[in-house]
Amino acid sequence: MADTPLRTLVADDEEPALAELVYLLSQDDRIGEIKTASNGPDALKILQAAELDVVFCDIKMPGLTGIDLATVLSKFRHPRPQIVFVTAYDEHAVAAFELEATDYVMKPVRAERLSEAVRRVVTAGAPAALQSADESDDEVIPVELAGVTRFVQRSTVRYVEAQGDYARLHTGQNSHLVRIPLSTLEERWRDAGFTRIHRSTLVALAHVDEMRVDGGRCAVRVGGDWLPVSRRHTRELRDLLVRSTSLRG
Repeated sequence: MADTPLRTLVADDEEPALAELVYLLSQDDRIGEIKTASNGPDALKILQAAELDVVFCDIKMPGLTGIDLATVLSKFRHPRPQIVFVTAYDEHAVAAFELEATDYVMKPVRAERLSEAVRRVVTAGAPAALQSADESDDEVIPVELAGVTRFVQRSTVRYVEAQGDYARLHTGQNSHLVRIPLSTLEERWRDAGFTRIHRSTLVALAHVDEMRVDGGRCAVRVGGDWLPVSRRHTRELRDLLVRSTSLRG
């Protein structure tokens, strides 16, 4: 996809915002034909009639919201268009993550930020062999703190703790509470090297520094934290750590 211009749809019910987004995208050599829609139903009709690579859409639109549109697209057969939300509202970032949006761009849109969104679309659509180690499927998770949405790269998450229907992501410096069950993250991040070590803990194998068994109890050190490993997960974890170490070596 990197060598083929992206077939693009821009959907926004505000004409000035639509025109500005079309103009900015038209300046990017990675963008090809651009179709437009001023509401959700029109956007859906275009998507059903044409093969497109990416949709840049507002969230609050008449008829079908951007979230509604993305929900419908999630049921499309592969390959389905990627979604980039372009919105003035940050409270929908978690829903965007759950719908596997490629990016979430806040208005007013800056040219350099939009260019980064296009890069993520190109990277996500490229064959795995063409992606660099840093770019290959490193998911971005929107987190909310004091009314501000920030974005955390999955590769920086060391371990995850369950807190009811929420999960707390622990990075090197901070922790972030997200409205996603631990079981969802376990299934979604398994191929990225995360594994369950306890009913309430998911750990990134790449961030495990040490494993210790003392008196039949197992624990792993992740940075400065020691995390208990349940008996049922101990053997599997040991095998995974040995395998991942041999692969890195």
